[in-house]
Parts: sequence; structure tokens; C-alpha cells
Amino acid sequence: MQEIKNLSFFLVVLALITACQPHDSPPLSTLVQDWLSKEGKEEFLDSPFFAAGDRVYLVGHQDGSFPDLGWHVEGEMGGIWNHPIKLLDGFSAAINLDNTLFCLNQADRFVNYPIGNKHLFESTVPGLKVERFQFVPEGKEGVVIEFTFHNTGKSTQNFEFTWVGHTDLQPVWLGERTGMIDHPDEISYDADREAWLGKDQGNDWYVLFGANKSPNSYQGGTEDPCNYQPQGMGTRGRLNYSFSLKKGTQETIRFVVAGSYTSQIDTENSFDDLMKHAETYLKEKLQHYQDIAALAKISIPNKDIQEAFTWVKFNTEWLVRDVPEIGRGLGAGMPDYPWWFGVDNEYTLKGAIATGRKDLVYATIDLIHKLSEANGNGRIIHEVSTNGAVFNPGNINETPQFASLIWWVYRWTGDREFLEKYYPTIQKGLAWLMETNDLDGNLFPDGYGMMEIHGLESEMIDVAVYTQQAFADAYKMAKELGKENDANYYQTLAEKLRVKINEEFWVPEFNSFADFIGTTTEALHLIDAAIVRADTLNKPWAVEELEETKRRISKYPKDKKQGFVVFHNWVVNTPMEMGIADPEKAIIALDKGARFVNPFGVFVTGIDRDEAADNEDGSFTGSKVFSYTGAVMTLPTGVSIIAENNYNRPDRALEYMQRMTRSFSFALPGSIYEVSPDYGMMSQAWNLYSYGVPIVTQFFGIEPEAHRQKVHLNPKLPSDWNDVSIERVRVGSNKLSVAYQRTSNTFEALIQQTEKDWDLVFHIPLGEWESLEVNGTSLPLEKTIEARGNEILIRLRK
Repeated sequence: MQEIKNLSFFLVVLALITACQPHDSPPLSTLVQDWLSKEGKEEFLDSPFFAAGDRVYLVGHQDGSFPDLGWHVEGEMGGIWNHPIKLLDGFSAAINLDNTLFCLNQADRFVNYPIGNKHLFESTVPGLKVERFQFVPEGKEGVVIEFTFHNTGKSTQNFEFTWVGHTDLQPVWLGERTGMIDHPDEISYDADREAWLGKDQGNDWYVLFGANKSPNSYQGGTEDPCNYQPQGMGTRGRLNYSFSLKKGTQETIRFVVAGSYTSQIDTENSFDDLMKHAETYLKEKLQHYQDIAALAKISIPNKDIQEAFTWVKFNTEWLVRDVPEIGRGLGAGMPDYPWWFGVDNEYTLKGAIATGRKDLVYATIDLIHKLSEANGNGRIIHEVSTNGAVFNPGNINETPQFASLIWWVYRWTGDREFLEKYYPTIQKGLAWLMETNDLDGNLFPDGYGMMEIHGLESEMIDVAVYTQQAFADAYKMAKELGKENDANYYQTLAEKLRVKINEEFWVPEFNSFADFIGTTTEALHLIDAAIVRADTLNKPWAVEELEETKRRISKYPKDKKQGFVVFHNWVVNTPMEMGIADPEKAIIALDKGARFVNPFGVFVTGIDRDEAADNEDGSFTGSKVFSYTGAVMTLPTGVSIIAENNYNRPDRALEYMQRMTRSFSFALPGSIYEVSPDYGMMSQAWNLYSYGVPIVTQFFGIEPEAHRQKVHLNPKLPSDWNDVSIERVRVGSNKLSVAYQRTSNTFEALIQQTEKDWDLVFHIPLGEWESLEVNGTSLPLEKTIEARGNEILIRLRK
């Protein structure tokens, strides 16, 4: 019996020893190598990338380095973050071979996957190829990083590998508002885990990093062999490992960086968990992203758009920020806007619900709503950091846009409890909007909308338009909830505003809706500022136009109030985006708006354009101090796409989408920058609005009424979309798949749904049709056809 006990003890010890040895299993990257990936361009190796997770993320450069970058916390937006704190500035890695040091900070290639990234060092070390792969498990406070060494030489390679982690445990932007004060870090060696533990000396903020291989030596606080010297009050922990690789063999070492803003125990538990279960978590993450790809999956002739749309769904998931003490929701953009915004989500979540992400939509709305309740009046916040500190309690447009978002989501889900939950906030918010911000009582609230140009805070076109849409949607909500008095009030305001916008914001001599309504004095002040801007940017046409406008309106009474076109800002397209512009005005305005583009899309501010913009298909040269001057952005382009479709011009809409798609993978493979093609945030949430809404709801024409168990299909197909399909579109409890086929004299729509009792209302597309069949039965031609069933085939013939 004693021998059996001794043997059992020996086996336990052997198992523990084996668990601490390098794994014989293949590198983690092999699990993803056969799925989607995008390789970067050599000229952008010194530009940012990030490995995304909902709790933790890593930001560095595609060449494998970690320079100081970002401006919200200047130079500190890179590295490894576990919001609301930072863990590491980054790390360095080096190989000492034959007494020569080779730093792994100038990768030859960079490959991006939906769920991680890989750096390839193929020419750095003679006789060795090195791969660095990292991914961030979902729901975990840590990141997993693997280095795989391939001996490509002619003999055994003996070398030392050094890994140095640079702690910088510091608070997020606005940390001081909630008592988060940074202190110098200290570091100690955890002998049991053979890892370094970093701690902020004044807070219970921790980081722990080490590998699944025993180091042959370690040092704390010493100089970095690669001379990596990030800013801040952090310190360093060095780990050295010995390798001996036979010719043609490879070996992998796996590092884990884990952290916590609450306790050392949580840090240690996360580290142990990730070290033990990394492969499982990678498989789970891969499945999660494959599920995302399968929802609202499209097949269209424009394969570049098809690919971009798939990745934009991934890009959105990259931006989920989960801080349990505050909430879970979509951040705006990386690396400088990782926290939460009201208006960004009021666009993005429309695309998210159309692409099947009810879970994310509900969580984000709940978070924004909860944070906005501190306003006490229904006003929706603009920007809040991940420690809960609100930077801006809300621009004027955000409150009405929240109302429209709620109605949009309700149409997709049919969730009455959801509608009842948020309707009181909408009531309060719309009352605040008009009672506090419409001082002259003309129904146009005053204040900043989407264009935060200094001084441009009069009666803005986008604020007016989104206010009109909010009242129109509030009317529908009130009707749905049986609140007839509210419904009548909201309907009256919506109808008045629609008329007033078309009459008072329309400026015939410019063939455009006005940027704003204000007094002559306000307009002259803004024109002077615009002339300086246009002259500085060397836009002589704009200077000439502005000076002529100034001469003309200088004769107006100073207090005369009317619409003015000064900047040609993109927001002048919002009346068409919301479909409230009179059709004749809409076409004129859309044609005018088509002037203010470059090969990547629509200018934020039209006066920044000149004739050279037609050839601006290279990198965007932005200012060193972050600015949107001269910018072309995806949101304005998306607004133009939606606007063109609203007035039955899908070919024009598709042309804008093709422009926007030229930014896809331009700098960061698999992503689209905020400012086209490669400036600002390297990934931006509201790109999903610019793709998801027009593709799902306009080109494919899926317009749900889930609360009535009904789906309208009103396709607006571009002229060369003759064989297209979309699969697994979630509408309430239903899932739809739709395929359209078109020839010179036929149109077929095959509609499949999981809920056979739901009504499908098919809107006959424009054309001279002579006959109609539904599931083989001839029917009279009407504008719409209603049908039920799991599968419906509609055939039109000329």
C-alpha cells in the first residue's frame, strides 16, 4: 500500500513538472491560419494595430514595437489596457545568438485575423524565423502572446531569448475626477509562477507577466536591452530563456499578461486561468467570430464590398468595452476613443441590430441610458470615460437621436418591455430638448450637433432634422403604447417641423439646405473664420464664394434670421438621410453634395475640397495635433449612401459605397479608419451604420415590423446586382434569408423564413411588369404582395 501511495505522489509531481514545461502542441496561430486573414502593407508596418478583447486589449505598431502614441492621455493610449487602468506600456523581445543581439521590433510582415494578429520576423535573425502571435480572450483580464522560433539554418541553433515587460499602471482619461491618482510602480518576482508582479504603489492595481517555460535568469528594474524607454512612472521586469533548436525544428513559448484594478488575487487567478486554458479560449473566440460572420451574410457582385462588410462586423466587435462596475457597450474608436459615446452608438446600433447583434445593442443602450440618467432630464450623454466620468453631458442632437434609435430597435425586435422601459426617458428628453433649447419658440433647438466647429452652435440643420425624426418616431411609439394625447402632440410637431425644414433651411441660390439658421451677425462671424480656414488650406474657390456671400449678406439687417450656407458641411445631407426632404429639393441637393467628395468619400467640411481632391487617393496628411480639418470620413459617406437610396438612386449609393470601401485595409489590414483612408482612429464603430443600414435595409430592402410579426421587402438593387443573396437576418424570433435574381425580362425573389406565420410584404420593384406569380400561382399585379409561409417564390415577368 505504501508503494502505491509513493507511486501516486510521484505521478502527481511528474504531472506538475510536465505542466510547467513548454507545450508540445502546435502554436496557437495554427488554429486560425485556415480562416480569414489580411496581410498588411510594408509601408504601414510603422502604423498602429490592436489585438481586441472586451475586457483587455493590446495596441502597438505592426512592426512589433510599442511607441508612445495617442493624445487623450498623451503618448499613453498604446500598450495593454484593462479599463479603467493601463497595465503595460508594452514589451520588448530580443534574441542573443553568437553574442549578437537581435531585437524583434522591425517585423517583415504583419497579418491580421478577426481574432488576433501575427508579426513575422523573417530576416531579423540569421538562420531563424520568428513568429509572434497574440490574442485576447473574451471576458478575461489578460492577453496571450506566443513566440515561435523556426530553425531555418543548416545546424543546431543555441540562443537566449529575452522578454521585458514595461509596467505603467495608470488611470484612464479623466481618472482624477473619480479619485484615480497615478503613483510610481514597484515590481516583485513571483517564484511560484516564475513571473513578475507589478503594482502601483498607491492603488490596488496589478499586472503579472510570465511564460510557460522556466527562465534561466531574471532581473527587475534593469535597462532594456533593446533600449525601449516608454514614458510614465512604470518599471521593468526582465525574463531570460535558453533554447536549443535542431535544424528544421521549431519551438514555441507562451506568455500571459494578466491584470486587475481590484486585487492581487484576481490578477493571479486570471494569469493561472489563461496559462492553463488559452487554447480553449481561442477556440471559443474563433467560434464567436464565425457566428458573427454567419449573420446577415451577403453574396453580391462587388466582392470588395462583400469582404469589407464582413470585416466591419468584426471591427465592431473589436470595440466592445466591458467594465463590470460601469457597464458593457460599444466604444467609439481605437486607440483614442475606446470609451462610450451617445451619438456614435445612435448611428452604430442601427447597423448592429440589422446585422443580428441584439445582445450588444441591448447592453449598449442600457449603459448609455444608465449613464444619462444622472442628467435627470432625459438628456443623453455625449462622452463618458470607462471610470464613469462624464466629459460632455450631451450635444443637442443626441437626445432626439436616442428616441429614433429606440423605435428603430423596437421595429427589429418587437420587444414591448424594451419600448416601455425607455419611453419615459424619451418623453423627458424631448421636453428638455424643446423647453430648454428652443428659446425663440420656432421649433428649432439651438446648440451643437454633429459639427463641433467653434461658434457653430445656432440652429443646426442636423439638430432640426433629427428632432423632426424623433417626434415622428415618438408619435409611433406613443400610438403603440396607447398614449393618444402624446401621439397627437408628437405628430403635430413632426408635421410642422417637416414643412419648416423644407421651407426655412432651403437656400435656393446654393441648391442646398443651410448649414444653420442664425442672424446676419452670427453668419458674418462664421464666414470670417471660414475664409481664414479656406485661405490657410489654399482653397481659392471657397475663399471667393465666401467673400461673395459676405458682401451680399452684409447688406442684411444684423438681427435678420435665416438659413446660411457657409461650410457646406456634410450634415446638409441629413434631410435626405431621414427622407424628409421634398423629392425635388432632395435631388437638387444630392447632386450638389456630390461635388464635395474625393476618391474615398465625402468631405466633412465641403470648403476643404478643391479640384485636386479628385486625385487624392493616397495617405491623408493630417495635422500633428489631431484635427478633422480636410477630412473625408465614413459617416458622412454613409449618410450620402442612405440618402441616395431614399430617393431611388441605388447606383449613386453604390458608387459612394465603392469610394468608402477603398479605405478598407488601406493601412490596418481588415479595418477601415475613421478618417479616410488612414488618419484618426484605426477602427471606428459607426462604419457599421454606413454599411449595415444601406446593405440590409435598402439594397436588400428588409424593413421589419417585428411588433406586428411582419417584414416588408422593398429592394433597391443597383443595376448590376442581378444575382444576390443575404442569409440569416434576425427579426424578432424570425430569421430570414433572401435571394434576388434578375434578367432583362424577369425578377425573382426567393424568401425563406423560420416563422411561417409571419406576414411578408413584398414591394414590387420599379419596372413595366406584365405578370406576377407567387409560389407558381398567377396573381393580379399590385404595388405590394402579402404572403405567408417558410418559403415564398415571387416571379415577375415583363
